[in-house]
Amino acid sequence: MKYFVEVNGTPHEVELIEVLGELSVRYDGKALDVRYEEVDRLGQVALFLGEEGGGQRSYAVSIEGNATQAQVTVAGHLYRVEIEDERERAAHDAQRTRSKGAGEVKSVMSGVVVKLLVAPGERVKANQPLLILEAMKMQNEIIAPVDGEVTAVHVGEGQAVANGAKLVSLSAAE
Repeated sequence: MKYFVEVNGTPHEVELIEVLGELSVRYDGKALDVRYEEVDRLGQVALFLGEEGGGQRSYAVSIEGNATQAQVTVAGHLYRVEIEDERERAAHDAQRTRSKGAGEVKSVMSGVVVKLLVAPGERVKANQPLLILEAMKMQNEIIAPVDGEVTAVHVGEGQAVANGAKLVSLSAAE
């Protein structure tokens, strides 16, 4: 799995591949000989770089945060880390592309359309709610990425939709 990691504002690519219990790590395209051991369940980790017996260096690492943002302390130095896996990157890229112009508004998650708030021919403003999608017992407003006109509504109330399903088509305002 490839991860896009930003450390104190500097972007990096990290690729993790596990084969037969062995972890292979590439950092910005360069192979690393790395392993780690959890010290406790509170985010304390022993990190080992290099080959055992051949100049291996070890570091005490403290990690606080979640799967997308963390604060990592190594040898008293604090690093702010933001993490995005390749699936999240693709979804965020699609969202950024959608926000640049008109076109299809697609679902970014599976769910059920609870309420339609627009109809074909209706003019909408950027960030105006188009419909309400319920996913994992939460109701999410799906908004217009740009000012424009609704050219088609591809779903109905009560309809289940998959991730990536077309919801609404928009033409850009002139």
